[in-house]
Amino acid sequence: MFRFENPDYLWLLLVIPLLIAVRYLAFLKKRKQLRLFGEKQLVERLMIGVSRRRPFVKFLLQIIALSLLIIVLARPQLGAKISHEQRNGIEVVIALDISNSMLATDVTPSRLEKSKLLIANMVDNFSNDKIGLVVFAGDAFIQLPITSDYVSAKMFLQSIDPSQIATQGTDIAHALDLAMSSFTQQERIGRAIIVITDGEDHEGQAVEAAKAAHKKGINVYVLGVGDSAGAPVPTADGYLTDGNGQTVMTALNEDMCRQIAEAGKGAYIHVDNTSDAQKRLNAELDRLQKGETDATIYSQYDEQFQAFCILILLLLVIDVLLSERKNKLFQKLNPLKKRRQSAEKATATILLLFLFSVSMNAQTDRKYIRQGNRIYRSQASGDRSQEGGLKAETEYSKALAKNQANSQALYNLGCALMLQQKDSAAIEQFQKAAQRETNKFRRSKSFHNIGVICQKHQMYGEAIEAYKESLRDNPTDNETRYNLALCQRQQRQQNNNQQQQQGSDNDDNKDKQQQQQQQQKDNPSQQSPEQMSRDNAEQLLNAAMQQERETQQRMKKAMRQPQSRRLQKNW
Repeated sequence: MFRFENPDYLWLLLVIPLLIAVRYLAFLKKRKQLRLFGEKQLVERLMIGVSRRRPFVKFLLQIIALSLLIIVLARPQLGAKISHEQRNGIEVVIALDISNSMLATDVTPSRLEKSKLLIANMVDNFSNDKIGLVVFAGDAFIQLPITSDYVSAKMFLQSIDPSQIATQGTDIAHALDLAMSSFTQQERIGRAIIVITDGEDHEGQAVEAAKAAHKKGINVYVLGVGDSAGAPVPTADGYLTDGNGQTVMTALNEDMCRQIAEAGKGAYIHVDNTSDAQKRLNAELDRLQKGETDATIYSQYDEQFQAFCILILLLLVIDVLLSERKNKLFQKLNPLKKRRQSAEKATATILLLFLFSVSMNAQTDRKYIRQGNRIYRSQASGDRSQEGGLKAETEYSKALAKNQANSQALYNLGCALMLQQKDSAAIEQFQKAAQRETNKFRRSKSFHNIGVICQKHQMYGEAIEAYKESLRDNPTDNETRYNLALCQRQQRQQNNNQQQQQGSDNDDNKDKQQQQQQQQKDNPSQQSPEQMSRDNAEQLLNAAMQQERETQQRMKKAMRQPQSRRLQKNW
């Protein structure tokens, strides 16, 4: 099957008829000028070394070479047809716990890394099966929709990190509900949910969710990772501590894991430093019913531009060697001019090939960006927003793999991560985009989004700095100015609350209550330290803008008045 990867470049072929028309008009003008010298036959006898056919042949070679160059830019490819195959396999959705407790090192190298290695080995044993991936902590989202693309599964597996979910905890019930909705609608096929966790369920209702999964014909298997004796949770500064300064110990809750597995009619498997868990899991999955799954096989298209490039080089070499004159002796009269023309044509050929190679690399990342934008716009809202953000993230990552310095791909990747609530990763991409972006208006958008994320997490100081950076590049952005004023108000309220809390520790509780009651009586209209309404923020902004306009008017008035200048010397 033949196709063009970038067919938009084929529109450049419309330039070819235009060039032919210009050449024809030039030929008519030249023939008209020759007629002024005399009769046609007499002029041809006087022009002994001139050939009428060779200029036409050279022009034809140049037109063909230009046409082939446009075809090369369109990237011709050849491959097999897309086919749909029926395979016998099962469907498996893995729910992986990525809470901070999974960073404990009671299992080498850590609970999370051991779980990743176990999943990778399981994927290597799959052949006709489908796999999906759900990650959870205090919240849950789909990391990979169910698919038979094992390469993508491993790629998404390596990018998993606890920072992807800001809400910490272990909500196994939510992960099970999300995993149940991830399966296809095919019948007579074995389905399984594999929960990999340390069993610290902070939300409850996991047993009820496992029973609901079993009623739908889905078996729930639980892999408990860790040691029941407990282990500390490592951090960047040492180990995680509680409010009293004591080191927090996280232990495997095997009882909870067994209860979930029994409710889901599956099996509980303890994961340690051996490979026994891997063997037992493979044996349990082999017992599931194999059903026919519809797998889409995408063709591997091979690039075919090499043959066209060879033809272009051959045509240009012939054009350089072919002379417009008949007489060889006449060519020797001016050898330096012919050499200069040959060198110029050779330089032009090398330059065209260089521009072509640059264009080939640039157009690939633009293609992935366009595909990601199309997915992002179509699924940025609604129930499929996280799935759309994940698909868009894949396309933007492919674009960055082709060109890591593409600021547009970095910014769009940050938006896709922001849509999936991967806030820390989104901030990192926005920072990279701001560093590489040269357009100040697009750079301001990156800082604006950083401010939005920080404001959502009540990091008002960082949000204020981000909004200020955004306004330095785009001072007319009213939305950023509103957010800046709102953050400043919220930061002051937060500081007041902290001061009041510190003061309450030193005062008597009764005195504090009396003071609060007296304040309420004296100032009944005083607002509570809540978030500032949009009307108040608008009033604050309008007052600031009015003050700024009055200041500018005073400065203009002062500039119009003649003043004497005196040099102030600093001795």
